[in-house]
Amino acid sequence: MPGTMSRADLRADLQASLHDAASVLDEPGDLDRCLNAAAEDFGRFCPRTRAATLALTAGLGEYPAPADLLGFKSSTWADGRAQPWEKAHPGRLPRVTNEDGILLFSPPPSAHQIAVLGASFRYFYFAGHAVGDTAETTTVPASLRALLILRAQAEACRELAARAVAMPVTLRDGISGQPRNGTPAYLFEKLMAEFREKAVR
Repeated sequence: MPGTMSRADLRADLQASLHDAASVLDEPGDLDRCLNAAAEDFGRFCPRTRAATLALTAGLGEYPAPADLLGFKSSTWADGRAQPWEKAHPGRLPRVTNEDGILLFSPPPSAHQIAVLGASFRYFYFAGHAVGDTAETTTVPASLRALLILRAQAEACRELAARAVAMPVTLRDGISGQPRNGTPAYLFEKLMAEFREKAVR
């Protein structure tokens, strides 16, 4: 029986699935790092939508993005704006993109736009997932638990390959429980291919 979605239970299942290979990732935080990377990568395939608000300044086009932002989705800032023939029409609205943790407004919001639309910019964005200490604070759905373990196994194999571990390793996948054998680099590629295939279904 699988455990809960808590960090401790996920860590225990990941460790068990890695068999002897887990002995190499024996430093505190090694398996947690794999779980964190797996959860963050989940955002590329099943992102969650979150909301945030920032205060705009006329002529300023760069604003800090939330730490978990993967991509900008939409904004309610200009909802109900005036028509082009009306005096209060804001003109060309900025295009918002994300670059290295910065929200870029192109062109920057103008003083006129802020006057008619307000300085409070409420928006929605795509966010990554996180593994929490409790099941309730883990954002990956319980129905995708096996897929999370599979992605964490791939991350563990990436770490093993980076440490120049050339010996074959054995682990069990998070889907079928079947044993796998191979070098860490080979297993990383195979597990990632399987993860991508299952994640897009």
